[in-house]
Amino acid sequence: MRTADVVSVFTRGETGGNLLGVVDDLDGLDEQSMQTIAAELGFSETIFLDHASDAVAVRIFTPATELPFAGHPLVGAAWTVGGTGTLRCRIGEIPFTADDDGAGVDVPLSTAVEQVPGTPIARSLGIPEPLAAWRVAMPLRYLIVDLGLAHAVLAAVPDIGALREAADVTMLLARDDAEDLVVARCFAPGLGVDEDPATGSAAVAYASVATWVGEPKGSVTIDQGDAMGHPSRIELAWREGRCRLGGTVRREGTRDLDH
Repeated sequence: MRTADVVSVFTRGETGGNLLGVVDDLDGLDEQSMQTIAAELGFSETIFLDHASDAVAVRIFTPATELPFAGHPLVGAAWTVGGTGTLRCRIGEIPFTADDDGAGVDVPLSTAVEQVPGTPIARSLGIPEPLAAWRVAMPLRYLIVDLGLAHAVLAAVPDIGALREAADVTMLLARDDAEDLVVARCFAPGLGVDEDPATGSAAVAYASVATWVGEPKGSVTIDQGDAMGHPSRIELAWREGRCRLGGTVRREGTRDLDH
């Protein structure tokens, strides 16, 4: 019987976080089998680790599709492997460090950022009028929407069908500069994840936007998942075209698999 380890990534203290399936027994698994396992587990992502070389290869699947890059799976992979090293995913090699409490990965920012009109986005997605909105290619397309106030983020009821049709990974956020805190929610129904408790790749897209608008270095804490009952916390710092994405990780147990 094959099993998957289950970990929570980007926990807030001992609670919350984003569940991740981790499979490192790849014997007899092809791409379709990996996709079936990811759908069976039902987490926002499941990873498959190949330890055949010094840089551990990571394949990342949502319940609906394979991803070239995602933040919480790579942080979870780093914590699972442990120590200091390099992971390899579809966008290249990702340096990491990990200890008993958590892990961090070092990833490049995107320069493919464009500001987009907020009013038509708000109307089409059923969200409040934003202060500003941007699209970022990383290589998936991210829509970063600044709603200005935390309560606007938490109270938003976006149109999931419209989000699915738009096919962006959509992050709604509000930033409190006094506390270096971002309150965020993230939606990716086109990838089989209506709402995600913690989205590291969207955090990287946000750092890319911050750099693009004239903040070449900085750091914030991103609190996400409260609207889902899964409080999560991402620590994000960026400078010189790269960012450090990290947080705490907790082991939750194992799941038996049918494949």
